[in-house]
Amino acid sequence: MEATEAVEPAQNTPAPVPDPGPEPPARPAPRRRGTVRTLALIAVAAVIGLVGGTAVGYGVQADREPTPLPPLNQPGLAYPKPLPKGQKRTPLPASQDRQAKAQGDLRKLLLPKPAGAKKDPYAEDVDGWMSVDTFAGMFTNPGGLLKGELGNEIRRIAATSWTDGKHRRTHIRLIQYRGGVSRGAEWFAEDQHAYLPGEDYADGEGSPIKGSAEGRSYVFPVDRKPGYLDLYEARAVFHRGDIAVEIFIVDSKKISEKEIASLAERQLGRL
Repeated sequence: MEATEAVEPAQNTPAPVPDPGPEPPARPAPRRRGTVRTLALIAVAAVIGLVGGTAVGYGVQADREPTPLPPLNQPGLAYPKPLPKGQKRTPLPASQDRQAKAQGDLRKLLLPKPAGAKKDPYAEDVDGWMSVDTFAGMFTNPGGLLKGELGNEIRRIAATSWTDGKHRRTHIRLIQYRGGVSRGAEWFAEDQHAYLPGEDYADGEGSPIKGSAEGRSYVFPVDRKPGYLDLYEARAVFHRGDIAVEIFIVDSKKISEKEIASLAERQLGRL
């Protein structure tokens, strides 16, 4: 048996490389889809179209006749309603007409003195009337208050006062302002309500007066000083129409909330 000669592979022979085939054709460069100039032209055209359309729309609307509103579906809304033929409206009697009552003698609207009470000898009213300058002199800044009240068209002041018991004194003032556009009575009451709750006065918000929109009554803390009697004070402030009302009770004995509230409600009822 013949020996087979081993064939050794050739050393450093490169491996065969596969044929890649023919080269693919070169791709053409992509075309540009537009230019900056084209975009600018389109934008300008859009703006011109918008402005032109708006102008035409306004022009068309301006040339049209106004469209009338539809008639109301409730023809009976007119007020006051007309009376039947031959009938006339009768005015309110003076006892029910608040305006007529306020235009008369203002002193008649003041509460009368209680039975057994006496006229206060230190009262500052004269025959039931108080002058505006006397009224202003009761405040810490008389000149400023007088100027303000004249600007608010103050008209007149009716006042009454009495003593009841050993040291109790009661004062009521009706401060009337001119009607029309003036809101003097309302403003006066608001000014009093602004400072009365302070710690130097009632030191509290007070209590609402029944029947009044904004009226309040206040009972002050007792004022004690060596060598003097204790001082108790209560006030009520409200307004009705063109009349502002101030009520004061001063005593050396305690004043109840019920007492000042009752007095205020009775005075309000007379207005």
